[in-house]
Amino acid sequence: MNHPDSHFVSGNSIIGPFDKHLRQAVFGLGCFWGAERRFWQVDGVHTTAAGYAGGSSDNPTYQDVCSGQTGHAEVVLVVFDPTVVSYGDLLKVFWESHDPTQGDRQGNDIGSQYRSIILTADAAQAAAARESLTAYQASLTAAGLGQISTSIEPLQKFHYAEDYHQQYLAKNPGGYCGLGGTGVSCY
Repeated sequence: MNHPDSHFVSGNSIIGPFDKHLRQAVFGLGCFWGAERRFWQVDGVHTTAAGYAGGSSDNPTYQDVCSGQTGHAEVVLVVFDPTVVSYGDLLKVFWESHDPTQGDRQGNDIGSQYRSIILTADAAQAAAARESLTAYQASLTAAGLGQISTSIEPLQKFHYAEDYHQQYLAKNPGGYCGLGGTGVSCY
């Protein structure tokens, strides 16, 4: 797969190995263009990358993922400094940046590649993600909204998306972004 070594905005590498003090998280919340921008704007995020995860084929392309045949979701790799921003803080950004009740879609973007998914690196992330889902569901229910459809799964493999998808909205400031939240605060 052809992708750049460095982040268009921060200049940091998007490819590991990363410094030992940094941690990684992977989130899918619809089209990865807006999702990636949302996370690169968070203080303490070292770098981000658009990619694919949660599917069954190796080295998927954008066309493969859009076909719906691979099972992959469009996701964002978030490399962060836990002394500046916690995984819990990133979960708050995740929940509040999209509508996790929409199933295989976000707004006008329809298909399983746009599903809401949290791919965890370890048991601690999985526990934190499940706890945050329960808490956010309570907030959504209180606001009269539906059930969360977000899946929480262990990350098997992150596949980098093509070069033109990396930091797309920084390179194309007027580009499409269908990302939108519910307006319900997470905490």
